[in-house]
Amino acid sequence: MKTYFLDGNSLSIHAVQDVVSHFAPVKLSPAARKQITAARNLVESWMKSGETIYGVTTGFGEFSNVRISHENIEQLQENLILSHAAGAGEPLPREIVRAMMLLRINALAKGFSGIRLETVELLVGMLNKDIIPVIPSQGSVGSSGDLVQLAHLVLAMIGKGTVWETRGKKKNDNGHIVDSRVALRNHNLKPIKLTAKEGLALINGTQMMTAYAVLAVHQAIALSKLADIAAAMSVEALRGSDTQFDERIHKLRPYQGQLTAAKNLRRLMKGSEIRESHRFNDPRVQDAYSIRCIPQVHGASRDAIEYVRSVVSVEINSANDNPLIFPKDRVHLEGGNFHGQPIALAMDFLAIALAELANISERRIERLVNGSLSGLPRFLTANGGLNSGLMIAQYTAASIVSENKVLCHPGSVDSIPTSANQEDHNSMGSISAQKAWRVLKNVQTVLAIELLCAAQGLDFTKKLNGEKAMKAGAGVEAAYLCVRHHIKHLDRDKVLHTEIQKALALVLHSSLLESVETMTGKLG
Repeated sequence: MKTYFLDGNSLSIHAVQDVVSHFAPVKLSPAARKQITAARNLVESWMKSGETIYGVTTGFGEFSNVRISHENIEQLQENLILSHAAGAGEPLPREIVRAMMLLRINALAKGFSGIRLETVELLVGMLNKDIIPVIPSQGSVGSSGDLVQLAHLVLAMIGKGTVWETRGKKKNDNGHIVDSRVALRNHNLKPIKLTAKEGLALINGTQMMTAYAVLAVHQAIALSKLADIAAAMSVEALRGSDTQFDERIHKLRPYQGQLTAAKNLRRLMKGSEIRESHRFNDPRVQDAYSIRCIPQVHGASRDAIEYVRSVVSVEINSANDNPLIFPKDRVHLEGGNFHGQPIALAMDFLAIALAELANISERRIERLVNGSLSGLPRFLTANGGLNSGLMIAQYTAASIVSENKVLCHPGSVDSIPTSANQEDHNSMGSISAQKAWRVLKNVQTVLAIELLCAAQGLDFTKKLNGEKAMKAGAGVEAAYLCVRHHIKHLDRDKVLHTEIQKALALVLHSSLLESVETMTGKLG
């Protein structure tokens, strides 16, 4: 398994996914170790000379004007963690916490935080040994970063919090919750005693919202391809045209996402016997928007996802605590890199972009199950009346799409002042990030329902011209066969929840996309 050497500058979205999901180990690069040590040496020299440094020799927030004596420095840092560990709500998903830990290590690896090397190494050890702090999901206002959640993370480092521990079991199990001190001892690690600057260095940052962002955008990139696949299956099942995907149309409005989506659809439908069967004798002049405008809608979402990817790529390799220590210049500078506005706006945008993939998908689902619009058996069942077929699957999609519309209200337009108005503008990026995550999960389910309905529709469409079943385009045919390998044709009513979950598994795992790309080559 590949080991990732963290230097604060070169972490990729793919690497985050690999560490979080596949438990790839991490180490600090030699350059990071050198930079961390240089910044720490400077902090210690300032401590000896009595330098006034925010959060090191002063209190925090509104208490920044309170001088802290040298003998109380360690107590100050521990008190910071205890007082800021004020979270509420359900625990964050373990995958999010693993990403938080990785991103915090990488930010500290840049070497501008003034933290001791051994403190960062403890966090590295905890991540590699899958000792994952239990962190409440509520409490962050998005600046000074995700203070509350990061404070709960640090609680585990000082032996006062709780963690999930696998203790030699398979790494992907849920583990069990134990006191952090016990888990650290089980893995030959020792709790850290925080000293000057360290508590502040560990909790000033955007790592919770960015953890959601990086995992969400990684999944969104794959989801945009699956949206094209599901759409192409629906187009074929509904005997739609491929004219609207002609490259000449899209070159005249050359958004990159639109060009890519149209190209994907052409590749997916290439060689379709279904399309050829009605090319010259179809009375319809053009398709409905949910079919005709797939490249324009999917493409706009693709471009939005690409924007979010670019923001996330910057954030995961940034120093976002305060104050920052510059060893070469021998200065500490107080600033606001902890402010979550870039991620807040990006995650609101991502939620909207993903929701639109579900909105148009649900309209295609409706066309598939509506016999008046599709020309297929009503609700995609051959024995309607006795059977309801996929009628209620569309209800579920409609419900989820409606929920997404509520979740897409932007969190970033709100700001509630904190710390006696010292912190008088907050990003609420944590709210934006968690909403976008929920939207992502909802969209995955809606696309699963479309795959289910489109495959059922294709069962009927393939036989419209006689006994010999027509083939769909190469990519669509591969997707159809993959779905049918895992999910049988619905010839009579059964519990649809089970079928939707099977389809969702195809969305969440790589088998469907791999089957398609084996036939089409890599989709854009």
